[in-house]
Amino acid sequence: MEKLIILIVIILGAIAIAQLVRVYEISAKLRKTGEHEISSRDNNLNAKMMLGFMIALFISFIYLMVTYGWTGRGIAASLEGKETDSLLNLNFVIIIMIFFFTNFLLFFFTYKYVRKPGVKAFYYPHNNKLEMLWTVVPAIVLAVIIILGLKTWNDLVAPTGKEAIRVELFSKQFDWTARYAGQDNTLGKYDYKLTTDNNELGLLTSNTIDSAIKNMMNGANGIGIIQKLLNNRDTILNDSTENALRSDLSRKERLYRLLAQMKANHNKKLDASAWDDIIQKDTLVLCKGQLYEISLRAKDVIHSAFFLHMRAQMNAVPGMPTRLKFTPTMTTEEMRKEKNNPAFNYVLMCNKICGGAHYKMKMIVVVKDKAAYKAWMDSKKKETFKDKYFPAAAPVAPVAAMADTTMAN
Repeated sequence: MEKLIILIVIILGAIAIAQLVRVYEISAKLRKTGEHEISSRDNNLNAKMMLGFMIALFISFIYLMVTYGWTGRGIAASLEGKETDSLLNLNFVIIIMIFFFTNFLLFFFTYKYVRKPGVKAFYYPHNNKLEMLWTVVPAIVLAVIIILGLKTWNDLVAPTGKEAIRVELFSKQFDWTARYAGQDNTLGKYDYKLTTDNNELGLLTSNTIDSAIKNMMNGANGIGIIQKLLNNRDTILNDSTENALRSDLSRKERLYRLLAQMKANHNKKLDASAWDDIIQKDTLVLCKGQLYEISLRAKDVIHSAFFLHMRAQMNAVPGMPTRLKFTPTMTTEEMRKEKNNPAFNYVLMCNKICGGAHYKMKMIVVVKDKAAYKAWMDSKKKETFKDKYFPAAAPVAPVAAMADTTMAN
């Protein structure tokens, strides 16, 4: 029954619309005017409505700015962020001025120059002075914006001095790992070929080289296991499996030789800069008023480190180290009071769509005052890379002996 009533209403509505159109056509014939002819009364009404729309547009725009803030970004929580905000505010001032000026001309001229009976439009095709004006003025404005933008950008990516604390952010699908430079404020070197289960960041030390060589030779899928499979006469392998194993063996033998060369050329004095590094997986802890130089590294695809409240962002690109810097100016507690939100936390996000679980690639950032930060760093002195991952590295067979064994097989 309900469906029938709805159908009847739709049909009656369509009939009513058709009749209204018919009435309009008949009334137009009685007025003896064409559809293209608009009366002065309608023209004047439209002109006044355009003026009213302009006033409503400007009032609503100003209301939104007053209600939700100048730009809606909130307060910047870093020195560099304040500088970036100043540049962005200048851009907004210019854009808003142009917005009001051009829209005023658009709507006001529509009202002022409404069509009047017997008055013809004035044909004004060209004016060199006007052309020069609206070419030169925007060019000057854009030049100022670009110059200021380049200066700000150069300041943001310029090398830092000894006063900056070095931190590395290692990105992979789908998480972040932070590495602090330790007591010497020097980040240890790294090499992707040293990546193992107990050296996810591939840090370069004598022990990690030995560990990588041992893993390459005797690991679960190491050279030794593959050679045994290929040389075992009791195991029957099909052609595709055998070809895949030989290809894997060839690749790992090349990596093994590179690792052997790395060990032969390694300077053990470099070990100290990596041993005291502190690896932090759950939370990035920063100090208020301290300049940080953040080095970025990606393992798999392009990621982007985005610190919203610090106004800092930089891509992390596989094979190409990048960096950014900023100085926090508000602790987490201070920002919670500012926002009147006791649950607020700074957060490091990935601002590149890096895969299916991109949405969860986040890391909590905590900004502490100097006393609390020093206490936190003191608590990490026994959680260095050496303490946590290589507390007592087992001796490994000499590289030369391993090489002889490999060649013999």
